[in-house]
Amino acid sequence: MKFTVADLLDQLPPTGGLEIKKLEKILKLTTKADRDGLGTALQGLLRLGIVNNEEAGAIKRSDDESLIEARLRCSSKGFCFALRDDGGDDIYIRDHQLNHAWNGDRVLVRITRDGGRRRSPEGGVQCILERTTTSLLGHVERKDQNVLAIPLDDRILATIQLPDGDKAHLNDGEQTSVVEVKLDRYPIAQFPAEGHVARSLPLNGGPSSDRDLLLTKANLQDRPAPPRSSLKTPTAKHRQDLSSQPVLLLRSWQVSDAPPLPAVYVEPHAGGTRLWIHAPAVAERLSIGNNLDLWLRDRAEALCLGEVWHPLLGQILSKACSFKVGEINDAVSVALDISAEGEVIDWQFSLSAIKPVAEIGPKTLTALSNRKPKARTVPAALKSVKDHLAQLETLIFCARTLQMGEQASGSIELDLAVPELQCLGDLRWADPDSYRHQWALPLDQTDPQSVLSPMIRAAHRAWAQHAQNLQLPGLVIEASEADNNTLNDVAKSALALDIALELDEEGSPAATELAKAFSTTACRRVLDQQLRHALPEPVLRLGIHDSQKENGNIESDHEDTKSMASNLQSPWCCPTIHYTDLVNQEIIVSLLSNGKDRPNVRQKEKVVLGSRECWQQIKWPLFSTSQAKNLEEICSEGLVHRLNTLRRQAEELRQDLIAMVQARIVESLVGEEHQGVISGVQSYGFFVEIPPSMAEGLVHVSSLNDDWYEYRSRQNRLVGRKNRKIYQLGDQVNVKVVKVDALRNQIDLEVNGSAMTVEANMNVDSDLTNHATTTKSEVKGKSTKNGQQLVTSSEA
Repeated sequence: MKFTVADLLDQLPPTGGLEIKKLEKILKLTTKADRDGLGTALQGLLRLGIVNNEEAGAIKRSDDESLIEARLRCSSKGFCFALRDDGGDDIYIRDHQLNHAWNGDRVLVRITRDGGRRRSPEGGVQCILERTTTSLLGHVERKDQNVLAIPLDDRILATIQLPDGDKAHLNDGEQTSVVEVKLDRYPIAQFPAEGHVARSLPLNGGPSSDRDLLLTKANLQDRPAPPRSSLKTPTAKHRQDLSSQPVLLLRSWQVSDAPPLPAVYVEPHAGGTRLWIHAPAVAERLSIGNNLDLWLRDRAEALCLGEVWHPLLGQILSKACSFKVGEINDAVSVALDISAEGEVIDWQFSLSAIKPVAEIGPKTLTALSNRKPKARTVPAALKSVKDHLAQLETLIFCARTLQMGEQASGSIELDLAVPELQCLGDLRWADPDSYRHQWALPLDQTDPQSVLSPMIRAAHRAWAQHAQNLQLPGLVIEASEADNNTLNDVAKSALALDIALELDEEGSPAATELAKAFSTTACRRVLDQQLRHALPEPVLRLGIHDSQKENGNIESDHEDTKSMASNLQSPWCCPTIHYTDLVNQEIIVSLLSNGKDRPNVRQKEKVVLGSRECWQQIKWPLFSTSQAKNLEEICSEGLVHRLNTLRRQAEELRQDLIAMVQARIVESLVGEEHQGVISGVQSYGFFVEIPPSMAEGLVHVSSLNDDWYEYRSRQNRLVGRKNRKIYQLGDQVNVKVVKVDALRNQIDLEVNGSAMTVEANMNVDSDLTNHATTTKSEVKGKSTKNGQQLVTSSEA
């Protein structure tokens, strides 16, 4: 079918029904086969009670509140949980209740058993809204008379039936390649999934082949070319001429087709700074809803593959909106007044025209950092920007104060930068917007994008609050709070290392306090890693909801609005990287171009709609009825789900790329001994991080043959029964690299006989011995600390 169940349900209005003929038109179903497919789908949804019939041949969505939208997360051992979209407790799904749903699928779940204090609720999949897996990596096997594809991702608990012609891909000897399998039919009832081999991919074909493997693994290998479409010219009306500003372009990325980034200008102001951020004007060049916009929506993210980029924008659009030194460029801008404490105290949004004067790269900032404060001579690397050195120093001061202000307001800083490896290409540098996580990296004054990052976050927070004040639609990004039990586990690991911690009024550690306590310790990195796993990842959601006040009736309590939006980000500065930013930029442009700045034409005094306090003066609708409706239609729950899925895929691809590069480096070390740091301890063994690649491998408990080791969960350590050796977080150990599986990111290690260990504390609480002892036969099937199955060399 040309549509998913999620596509169908997204078209149904929240109240009332929709005629089937109109639904066919919206879904662009022109052939009889497509319309028959829609009829079959509707019959199934009617039987399940997901939609209801109305009079005059219309259908509407059911009001059944027992149906919960969620996303499946499965393990290789058949344990599956439905992660609810509404943020409620995860629902455990037994294997017979999956109804052929796979890991990552969006589903409707009905709870069959309520949860208890220490037990998750249980439920069953009622309907698969959207499939995530359209193709997969696997290897071909023969079973009886059937040719089957076995997925490489063991979280997909199914096999794929292949045609007999694909038996040519059977591996008789050592596996040197995998195959990409395109799915022709998903499993249904007693019939298995069917597919065909699209191509064979070598496992050791070099960096280009590795990128192809990981793109296929992430289902991002098929990215069609942009459609033919004419671009609009940004209007000169309402545009502020800022071409006299000495605007700077901060850029660390070095690949030629890397996305354009915002430009900045800063000057001292009232004891703090006044910062201008100029984002590329992308939204003004597009017609929302046309073929080019839909193409961008399907791509959603620019993909950095290290030494190669898969840009979000097409070449023509990217060239049109890129900032060029010495040329006048259209921009969407904000001026932020920042206090000496790093607080944004005022702002004003505007459309502008700018003329950048210089591009600042890592070499320039490195030379500035190494320059002596009172030096009279200018180093050769700084001569081209000698007229802008004062502004560069002010920019760094501004970034530092903003980051201090974020920490003062409860933001979390973790020192988990990507390892400095040349083969990582553009992945080495900081993200300019950095909203993939709910924590930030420490400021690196030699990385232009690290300097730019806190400025962009401040601009995103300013728009989030401005949009809340004016009750405008849009997309915001937020993360749920960390689970107290998980934070307690992190705190136990820190206490075992004699790190002093402060507890809140309820006796629990706060994530911000843990991060501050870890920042001054010698083993900060490994503790930060533990804390990172405890912090939920941010997700997109709609900025305002139907339950909030209607457009034009802006009489909300400003303090309530401020508290809601102060820690939210509404991204808009990087529309060249994320479609999310493009959506929000369209809202900004509509406000500044089409918003009513006075109640009627007889009123002479106008309100500056981009200023911070404008909401207090507005007592009239900002937009006409049709304009307001168009803005509301730009943002939908369906769009949010799709963007969240593609953001997650892009992030998984990024992590897999970094892990692949690290594993390839470690491959050359097989058989060698190296010193590493224990970065995690579990009942089945411990993880060791090996510099300089910072690759992480597993020392399986079955390889510790010198003693019988017990796992002490309260102290997060392994302790030998006889020799009292301890393996705990932050310890240095000598390890031997035994085996590397780069595609699965599995590195097997063994402890060298001269491992650095510490005598166990003989005063360990006696009740710790009640914890289960891990034996060689019991370790199989344990989960890694990231929640994914890790297979040792004996099991692979």
